[in-house]
Amino acid sequence: MNVTIEKTSAVYGIINVNVVEADYADKVKKELRTIGTKRVIPGFRQGHAPLPTLTRMFGKQVKSEVLNDVVYDAVIRHIRDNKLHVLGEPLPLEKKEINLEDKDYDFKYEIGFAPELNITVDKDIKLTRYAIEVSEQMYKDEDEALRKRFGSQVPGDVTDDRSLIKGSLQQLNADGTVNENEGAIQVNNAIVAPFTFKDEKQKALFVDKHVDDKVVFNPYDSCNGNAAELSSMLNIDKSIAGDIHSDFVLAISEIIVMKEAEHNQTFFDQVFGKDKVQDEAAYEAAVKDGLAAQLARNSNELFDVTARNYFIEKYGDMELPTEFLKKWLVARNEELTVENIDKEYEQMLPSLKWQLIEERIANVLNVELKEDDVLEYAKAVANHQFVQYGITNMDDATITEYAKRLLNDNNTRSRIVEAASEMKLFNTIRTSVTIEEKKVSFDEFKKIAGETKAL
Repeated sequence: MNVTIEKTSAVYGIINVNVVEADYADKVKKELRTIGTKRVIPGFRQGHAPLPTLTRMFGKQVKSEVLNDVVYDAVIRHIRDNKLHVLGEPLPLEKKEINLEDKDYDFKYEIGFAPELNITVDKDIKLTRYAIEVSEQMYKDEDEALRKRFGSQVPGDVTDDRSLIKGSLQQLNADGTVNENEGAIQVNNAIVAPFTFKDEKQKALFVDKHVDDKVVFNPYDSCNGNAAELSSMLNIDKSIAGDIHSDFVLAISEIIVMKEAEHNQTFFDQVFGKDKVQDEAAYEAAVKDGLAAQLARNSNELFDVTARNYFIEKYGDMELPTEFLKKWLVARNEELTVENIDKEYEQMLPSLKWQLIEERIANVLNVELKEDDVLEYAKAVANHQFVQYGITNMDDATITEYAKRLLNDNNTRSRIVEAASEMKLFNTIRTSVTIEEKKVSFDEFKKIAGETKAL
């Protein structure tokens, strides 16, 4: 078998494969004999049909399949052995008619090459990173949020925007009187949480209420008819909850409000862990450090967009095997056709260009993703999930175990690997270029981020 390549441009070429009978004959015979052992051939005991009979019955199909496999394997091997940087996959240039008489064949595959990109990443590149200043208002807002999170529920005199309200709940007739008919809904120990209501008008009915007040409201409207929520509130079966549209009156017997936590050692331990913060000054510093770390992620994300845009603007004007790529995309995607491929290709083009630039930058900077990198990123994902559920200061062993479980799922692992790879690339870019840091307020940052669009 002889495989040669003819480049008709810097990004397009034809792979020629010359096949002689010796390249495939033994494989065809082996496949035919396998068929003979598995299939019942009329006139012969199973496994005893002669090769000429098998050739007459299955030879053309088997020869075609074997040739296709042999030739395609040779094409892929040629690409791999010669370290060709190709885009997509080789496509047969023409459909070859196979018969039993012909012995030698010439096959042609078209192929697209990735463009040569001479990318430089060094300290001569100057990019701006906007660092967000932690304001006093940010500290106050975060302190309030923490005191609410670690606060306690206590009896209150008047409702507020986070109150739980207890009392007796009675269904009303259309004229506003209490429904005393058999089957009327009454809940003696009802618990209502107006802050969860989806309807603002219903929520407003519970503002500034006191013990012994009565409130008439419509449970159905409060949750937009959600059967599960109605079932819980009215203590009835979910199957009939969605049919209850009447008003109810709630006679308030108790108001539960959230008492914000006080600044003391118990609170400091709850927020930061045992004895890690021991006085007011240290608490304020730790809160501000935490805010700075959160804001740094925003700054890094914007920097990444800025860096990406820089490289795309500088190197994005590249030559691509456009017509080949369109043909390849149509061949591998049922949703794409010759009629819609032009539009779809234009939408794919920016991400394709960035992928090529990204690969080259990673090569230039020797960025290699290791399994430890993947695990560390998975641990960050795991810790974030714990924090979302209000679980802070989780020990490293538990986080590591949970991260490993995340990586056992192939789909989740694929997303984590992709994200970890991109993070490591941009982390390396930050250390390789000159960063001009500029401090801005959060409002200024939002304005800049809104004006900075990914190319």
